[in-house]
Amino acid sequence: QVQLVESGGGLVQAGGTLRLSCAASGTIFRINVMGWYLQAPGKQRELVATSTSDGSTNYADSVKGRFTISRDNAKHTVYLQMNSLNPEDTAVYYCYAAIRGGYYTNIRDYWGQGTQVTVSP
Repeated sequence: QVQLVESGGGLVQAGGTLRLSCAASGTIFRINVMGWYLQAPGKQRELVATSTSDGSTNYADSVKGRFTISRDNAKHTVYLQMNSLNPEDTAVYYCYAAIRGGYYTNIRDYWGQGTQVTVSP
């Protein structure tokens, strides 16, 4: 089994910065994709940023130029550096990973428990 444990959320003023971390643990053969999604109250979960095992990254238009995703493959950890935060970034941020548990096993999707990010005006 695999677990994703997030950290780094909190309350920050507009214009401030936060860094989220998410570490995967358990039976891991290969992590294909790691990323972050957010869910604001009353809205659907949506993509923030993803990072593939070959180094490709993808960002939502709303965060391009402000957020940076990075990975430490040796530690099975993904980070999200969030700069120039604004109140519209307020949401619960969820870590995501697409993981193969063994050479012959299928890739499965895993989610973290979520971490609250609140940006005050």
